[in-house]
Amino acid sequence: MGVSNRTLLYGEGLFETIKLPSTEERLKLHYERLKSSAEFFGIPCPSYEEFIKDCLLPVEEPTYLKFCLLSEGDDYYGGSSKTYQKLIIKKKLNPPKAPLSLKPSPYRRHSEDPLCKHKTTSYLFNVLVKKDALRDGFYDGIVINEREEVCETSSANLLFLKGSKFYTPAVECGRLEGTTLRLLKARIEVQEERIRVDRLKEFEGVFLLNALIDCLPAQISGTNLKVLPEVAEYIVKILKAGGVAELADAGDLKSPGENPREGSSPSTPTLKR
Repeated sequence: MGVSNRTLLYGEGLFETIKLPSTEERLKLHYERLKSSAEFFGIPCPSYEEFIKDCLLPVEEPTYLKFCLLSEGDDYYGGSSKTYQKLIIKKKLNPPKAPLSLKPSPYRRHSEDPLCKHKTTSYLFNVLVKKDALRDGFYDGIVINEREEVCETSSANLLFLKGSKFYTPAVECGRLEGTTLRLLKARIEVQEERIRVDRLKEFEGVFLLNALIDCLPAQISGTNLKVLPEVAEYIVKILKAGGVAELADAGDLKSPGENPREGSSPSTPTLKR
């Protein structure tokens, strides 16, 4: 068998999207996911040191970096990957304006689909979800599984607010564990739940999380969820802080009349009813 680009032929590849400048904590999360997925698919993976060298590029403005891990190996689709190549794309970051409008996607996902747990270059399903949403005038579509449970959008995790608690769809519903969601879960409590579409009305607000936008408020077609930019700003400040101990020193993060204790999670901002 000849040596072929298996990413081009079969979609056997991985990628990470990173906002520069970045932090070592965030870059480690990106690399951990890349390496874990590479091991799952049997794709050789660069060392952490090589990855960091490729990603720590000097920038003068917010920058989008896409690190693609390309698989090379057997030209037979049932063959194996022998080595890797890298494709690194760098361009100016143009974040979308909030609020981001969402609609339920007509394209369904099975919760046991192994690909949805990994950030692969086999991205046609996500392309279909995004194009359908854009065609109807929305920013993105919400992916729903076979049990009518909410998963994620084509490129972001979903975060819901109810009262003073945050919720996100359970990973068992069929979604990617985003690096920004992982970072947030290390800072504050985020409850994972199976959230059916008919339960969306129970929540007060919804937000999108990913490495490029951090956190932005959103609206879902057919619901009365509030647009809560002040909560999104609060989440962004938590993501940028170095942990709960640092949050205790960030007075602008505290709720009115309340100081977060060291070692405890800060409360969400008081919302106007």
